This record gives sequence, structure tokens and C-alpha cells, in this order.
Amino acid sequence: MTREIFREVDDYCRKEKSSHLWDNKNNNGKGNVAWDCDDDVDYYPNCDPSVWMRSCDEEVITPMTGEVRGVIPEWLSGTLLRNGPGSLKVGDYQFDHLFDSSALLHRFHISGGRVTYQRRFVQTDVFKRNHQARRIVLTEFGTKSVPDPCQTIFQRIAAVFNPDSGLSDNSMISVYPFGDQYYTFAEAPFIHRIDVETLETKDRICISDYVGVVNHTSHPHVTDDGTVYNVGLSITAMGPAYSVVCFPSVPSDTGRNSGGKAMFEGASIVASLPARWKLNPSYMHTFGITENYFIIIEQPLAVSMVTMMACKIKNEPLSSALKWHDNENTLIHVLSRATGALERTFTAAALFYLHIINQYESEKGDSIVIDICCYRNAKMLDCMYVDAMRNMHKNPDYSKLFRARPLRFVLPMTDKFADVKPNRRTNIFEMKASAHRRGDGAISVEPELICNLGCETPRHNQKYLGRQYRYFYAISSDVDIQNPGTIIKVDTLNKSSLTWSEDGLYPSEPIFVAQPESQNEDDGIILSAAIYGEGRECDVCLLILDAKSMIEMGRVTFHTPGAVPKCLHGWFTLETPPIDENNDNNNDNNI
Repeated sequence: MTREIFREVDDYCRKEKSSHLWDNKNNNGKGNVAWDCDDDVDYYPNCDPSVWMRSCDEEVITPMTGEVRGVIPEWLSGTLLRNGPGSLKVGDYQFDHLFDSSALLHRFHISGGRVTYQRRFVQTDVFKRNHQARRIVLTEFGTKSVPDPCQTIFQRIAAVFNPDSGLSDNSMISVYPFGDQYYTFAEAPFIHRIDVETLETKDRICISDYVGVVNHTSHPHVTDDGTVYNVGLSITAMGPAYSVVCFPSVPSDTGRNSGGKAMFEGASIVASLPARWKLNPSYMHTFGITENYFIIIEQPLAVSMVTMMACKIKNEPLSSALKWHDNENTLIHVLSRATGALERTFTAAALFYLHIINQYESEKGDSIVIDICCYRNAKMLDCMYVDAMRNMHKNPDYSKLFRARPLRFVLPMTDKFADVKPNRRTNIFEMKASAHRRGDGAISVEPELICNLGCETPRHNQKYLGRQYRYFYAISSDVDIQNPGTIIKVDTLNKSSLTWSEDGLYPSEPIFVAQPESQNEDDGIILSAAIYGEGRECDVCLLILDAKSMIEMGRVTFHTPGAVPKCLHGWFTLETPPIDENNDNNNDNNI
């Protein structure tokens, strides 16, 4: 049914939009993304892909103030950190894929109704080596390195077995807290500790030095007590395995700035699952967690370990090692948090995903609900090559390749469940998630469509992580709508949505901040770092929306000394606002 959902979404969009958006053409060129040679063709006139391709030429080290419009809630005090692509240039050379761009941190500090802005590059080893050599010294996800004329083939082979010299440590995806410290993440085992006030890079940690994994996902989970969980790949005597790593929280009385390091020293593998393909572990960007379970999803996109080794020796982009298994299903594994043992495995149709929205156990404990931003296949990764983005306006298939939809799967956790195969004659938008036992004994699960909007970088009220929830927030992944820069609020109970957008403005991942003493799940605000389109490349703003109504409350705009690229993921830390002794109502401002 997953395939049918996307097929019916295509049919729906075809009726709603101009038919030329959906003409079939032969793909060619980089990333299997085709484009029309007609200079007059513009399939997506409302979308400005240059927001992703900008390169920052000047850091902002000293906090700068901006222009305030509207209202900043008096109770809102804290720091919003953002991470993402910062520069596609190294000397006269350019990275070919968005994932290779040098990591750039942004900081918005909010206090007393004022907001300041800073940005600095993460001083990774590869960043420093690139700029010292003025060339791309290490092969990245989608970019070949510029060969060093002094390096022999034998030295390149030796570098394959030395992660410190042969593996990029560019951590440009996300940022997460470990105790009272903050670290930038990508999928290599290297993370970087940053000073939350100055954005200075303080230290580099290799997770492999503390626990037996060779990489990890970009999205760990931080629980209520500060414990951090992540999934990494372990190489065992029986082949690759997905390992859940626990970084235990430490008492606050161990001293300031000690929590993070102590958490690494206490790290341990608490669950492990062998990969189904011994030399081709699945690509994994995140995983799921509930009160009693870990959820690991093996999608058909896998990493060929043999090809990976060859890529490093031949200096080929690491993306060449990704393999899409056309005729394979997606496996959803449920592991016990108490014992680490595999409880159940479910089979779903082939899909590709980067982000899980949320997951939770039913009140009776007889099922698990998991919501995922799904694509029909992994071709959306090809859409993020620089050439593909630059030429997207001439590619009639670009929007379809990039079309994600939020799907809900229900996983029965008992042997007695309603064995229902979906009625395929029902309207796909009215179908409910279902499960049935196949002839071979496997349980096949079919999803339901939560809403017919392209959703990416989803966030929800962090209090509801792994718990039954109702709302999530996302940015649009549909490039062919009236305003691609749309923030979306989805009500998963009613399958309804609210949106916010402004022409020429491109918001990033919306982060929910709960109002003090909030009673309802959506009592709070949404923070989003947004950049402007062509003509305002140097401007960035912090948007503040009412999370209940999605109406703009205020914004602060900064005119920076240079282009601002769009960021990916971030983290907000709420601080206790300063007490104004002259204002007895300092904390009485309600949204």
C-alpha cells in the first residue's frame, strides 16, 4: 500500500497542478536527474534553490542585534543553536553535494525581549586541512578529493585503514546536548564540542574510542533525565550489527562542564541486532524509542562495505557505495529496552526515510504507533547534488523525486490482532494502518497517510518523545506548491493541518518551545531560523509563531556581512529569564 499511497498522491497532484510537472522524460546526467534544455522552461517558478547553495564568506563572532517586529514573549529566554551547510567552496574548488558543505553554526540568543545572532564554522580537522591546502583534501559523500600529487597509491591504501587521516569529520547535520555540553553531529564517529556562548570549537570526540561502533546516526534521542541514546554500526565476528549505545546521564554535582565527558566514559551497548545483509548494512539516519522499546528500521538503501573500501582507494565519492535493493522490503525491528533482545520484526513495502516523526506504545501496550516521513525511494539524495539543484527548474520530475509524505504504521505487539488486509478499492486518503500475517508467518504492516503535504525535518513537543502525541511541526518538502517555504502544523488525530508562509522567505526546521506551566500539548511557540530569497542573501531572521494557531507573533531580522545559507537541524535550551524587580508581572505574559 505504500506504493499505492505515492501513486495516488501523484494522481492527486496531477489533477491539482499543471500537467507538465508530471511529464515522463528519460533521466540523464549526474544523480539520474534530468532537465529540459529549453531556456524558457521554469517548472518551479516559486522555488529558490540558491538558498541551499550559498557559501558563507564571513563569520559573525561578536553578537549582533537585529530589527524587531511584533512581540517577543517575556518568558522566552534561551539559546537556539542551528547547524548546517556553510560553504560549498574551498579555494578554487567546489563541493558537488549539499552533504559535503563545511559545517556552519548559527546562534540566536534570546533574553529580556532582545535577540542576538552569531555564526561560526565548526573547526573540524577536514575544514582546517582543506583551507590550509586550499583544495578538497578528503573525498566526501558526493565529492572527490583533489589528489595530492605527492601521495602514492600505497599511501592512499594505507589511509583507508586510518580513520583519522582517511575519513572526513565534517559534522554539519545536527547539534545535541550531552549533559551541559553541546556537540555537532553527522554520521561519522567524530563529534565536536562547542562553546554555547561563543560557538568556538573546543574539542573533538571519536565515539569509537569509547564504545565499539564505527559510525552512528545524526539524530540521537535525549530522554527526560538527560540520558542519550544513539544507534551505531558495530563490526562483529558474525558481520555488521546495529548497536544501541547508551550515554548515561551524570549527577549535576559532578561539576560544570564535566557531564559530557563522563557520559562518554560511561557509554555502553545496550542492544544489538545483526544486519540482514552481511556486507551491506542499511543506511540509517535515525531510529525510534518508546518507554519500553527501541525501533530500528532497515530500509532497502544499504551501504556496500566492499564498494566503500574501493571508493576510498579509487578516490570515488562515498555515495557510490550506496545500493538500492529494488526487490527488497523494509524491515521494522522492535527491541526491548529492558533486555536488549529482539521482540518482533515487521515487514513493510520498500520505502526510503531520513526522519522519524515520533513513536509511542498504545495505552493497552498491544501495539506501537510509528510515524515516518517517507519517500518512495532514495532518489531524493540525488536531488541534493549541486548541479541537480541548480538545474531543478528545468527538470519536470524533480518535485516527484523529492515528494515525502508522513505515513503512520501500527505494529501489533501481541499474537492476537485484527488480521486485516487493506481494501485496495478504498480511497487511499481514508485508509487506516493495518497488519496481516503472511503465509510464511511474517507480519506485514501497511501504513496510512497522515496528511497530503510534503513534510520534512519534523519536530514535536519534546515532552512527548516516545509517548502518545497529537501534533508535529515540519517544513514543506514540496517544491512545486505556491510557496515552498511553508511551515506546517499537523494534527495526527484529525488528519488536519495549519500552515504559515511568506513569499520569498525560507524557514528551517520548526522547534517547539513549551510555554511555562502549559496545560496542552501545543501550548507554546515555534522558533524557526529563516532566510530570504534572491536579493536578500545576507539577511536572516528568527521567526516566532504561536504553536496553537500558527500565527506570527514576531520576528527579529539581522543584516549580516555576507550570504547566509539555509541550515538543517538545531536545539533550543530554555533558560530562566532575568528577574525585573521593577515589573511584578514579568512572567505573566501568556500566548
